[in-house]
Amino acid sequence: MIPSVHAHVLVAEDDEKQAELIRRSLLREGHTATVVHDGGAALEAVRRNRPDLVVLDLMLPVIDGFGVCRVLRQEGDVPVLMLTARSTEEDVLQGLDLGADDYMTKPYSPRELMARIRTVLRRTARQHMEQQVVRAAEITVDSARREVLCDGEPVRCTPDEFEILLAMVSEPGRVFSRRQLLQYTRGIDRESTERAVDVHIMNLRKKLEADPRRPVRLLTVFGVGYKVSGDRG
Repeated sequence: MIPSVHAHVLVAEDDEKQAELIRRSLLREGHTATVVHDGGAALEAVRRNRPDLVVLDLMLPVIDGFGVCRVLRQEGDVPVLMLTARSTEEDVLQGLDLGADDYMTKPYSPRELMARIRTVLRRTARQHMEQQVVRAAEITVDSARREVLCDGEPVRCTPDEFEILLAMVSEPGRVFSRRQLLQYTRGIDRESTERAVDVHIMNLRKKLEADPRRPVRLLTVFGVGYKVSGDRG
């Protein structure tokens, strides 16, 4: 099952009023957002914050949207939704050829934009969850077999622990907020489930760390959330 996705979205839009409208719409949808107004700042923000999605205007100063998308595809696979007032077939095809996940022309309604964002996020979440085996920090998670190994030894996890671990091991080094990790659990009440995330991490450390009080695999990033150390195996 793919849960409702609450994501961090980078909005790269030079029109400040339009950017603020998008930001407010994202907040109403339960997402968080960072806003930048030129292509250079967009690349810096992606490298620093590792967003779940980039809403990318093509007509950006410093580096245009095509240039930003080209670099993003060279450096990773963050989903990109392009926005532009240029609606020629050539522009659309160029954007898609560069690896954009979707393309919207201006003017557009905020409701349609949010619907497109939901579609892209759910599609990429599904692809993320369908990875069969992921490894990091000597932890192996097999999503098809629902198995976890640590240093080659089997580890029994609850369903929520498994989903949290799968997400984190799939992207070692990425810092997940508690709110982002909520999407992988079955909790309903936000306040209680945010506390439950801490409990899940504590229990996972007991199963995966030699000394749970001094973790080296499941790390706390104070004031932000949690991450898995190391690189993909």
